[in-house]
This record gives sequence, structure tokens and C-alpha cells, in this order.
Amino acid sequence: MKLSIIITVKEGDDIDLSAEEKLMYAVMNAIYSSGIPIDFKGAMVLKACLMEAGFPDEIRHTADIDANWYSDSPPSAKKLVESLETALQRTGINLQVDLYRMYGEGRSAGFELIDPDTGEILFTMDMDVNRPVQPTRIYEVAGLRFRRVSPDQMLADKISAISTGKVFRRIKDVVDLYYLSQVFEFDLNRLQKTLSNSDKLLEDFHGFLHGIDDLRHAYEKFRFTGGVNKPPFDEVYAKVKAYLKDVLPMDVVEEHTS
Repeated sequence: MKLSIIITVKEGDDIDLSAEEKLMYAVMNAIYSSGIPIDFKGAMVLKACLMEAGFPDEIRHTADIDANWYSDSPPSAKKLVESLETALQRTGINLQVDLYRMYGEGRSAGFELIDPDTGEILFTMDMDVNRPVQPTRIYEVAGLRFRRVSPDQMLADKISAISTGKVFRRIKDVVDLYYLSQVFEFDLNRLQKTLSNSDKLLEDFHGFLHGIDDLRHAYEKFRFTGGVNKPPFDEVYAKVKAYLKDVLPMDVVEEHTS
């Protein structure tokens, strides 16, 4: 069952959004208002969660929207594109929606949202289709509402990702856990329940723990745009490792606490 709670960050609050992010939140609001069965996740939701929790610093910027689509039957490519375009048109947002990657087993649908006058790709949207249903909340930022996954689900997704060998390609998840660790208490029982409900597992964190040089290299290549502060890798890594101590192998925990 989905949980819907309206949480509001008002216009006068300390919100630092780029023009691109304001447009992306407007698109998310248009989709929510249309009633399309879509929930949001990813960096745009992370920013909203951190604003709600009072995180004081600006975080990494993004040019992507991440979403989940839920329906009784698999939607066609035409259905996906027409649903998004109709939602935008109803709220006066003049963007072209192109599907450049159809969803499939273990693969999300990929959309480009384009300025029809210039042909410029303004941002992209990745959408998982009919994955396990996740708890959500309704969130409002400066008058724009959207339905988003819970912080517990976000933590579970990111911790699961960096526990695998994909961690070197998911350095943004390490960065996001660095942010989240500063405002959300780690709760092992809630994590295990959330992982179980979403059919996710934790692997052994081998890459995260033993591929530090490669992880550092991936972090150095990762760009923080818009003048956002990029904290030192050692600070990020140490904080995330300490945050995850309850799910790391016991010998690593003992090394950390000795």
C-alpha cells in the first residue's frame, strides 16, 4: 500500500534551484496533476528530501528525472510518450518528448525532453516500468507537487547499488549517501524490510571496500556543476563507510572501530 503525505517547502524557504531544476519540478508537477501512474525518485527527489530535513548545503545538480510507472498491463511506447506529452500540454509546458530507449527486462525507458523551437535536449527522464510498488509521499516545493519515493526506499536503493560491483559506475550513489548520512539515521530493521519489499538484496561491498583507488578515480572524474562544493574524497568515503557499518562485513567494522 502506498503512503501519501503532503510535505511542503514554501517559496520563502531557503531553496536554491537552478532554472533547469525549476523546469524539471514543473514537469514532475504536471505529471502528478495529470493522474498518470508515475512516482519519482533520484536526484530531484533527493534534493526535496534534504530540503525537508533541513540539510544546509547545496547538493550536486542533475539533468535527469528518475521515475517509476505502474499499470495493470505493460504500456506501449506510444502510450508512454502520448501520456507525458498530454500532461505537459495541459499545464502549458511546451516540450517535445522523444523515447530513445524502450524499457525491457532490467532496463528502464529513456526519454529526452526537448525545446521544440531549438531542438535542444533540456534534460532526460529514466523510467522503470511495473517494478515492485514502493511507499510514496506527496511532496510540494514552491507550489509544485509530485509523488516521490520515501527516504527509506531511496536509502535502500543506493545502499543496494554500492554493495555490488557496479559501485564504480554508481559514484553518484556514494555521494548521495554522504548527503543522506548527515540527516537520516541509519536503521537496520527498516533497511532490511524495505529491501525485502522491493525485491532487492545486499551483496558483499567488495568493490566499495577493496577498490578504493578505483573509487577515488571515479570520484575525481565525477563533475559537480553549478559551483557546488565538491568535498574531499576521503571525507566522503569515511562518512559513508561509518554510516554503513551495520551492514558491512564484521572484519571491516572491527577495523573501523579499532
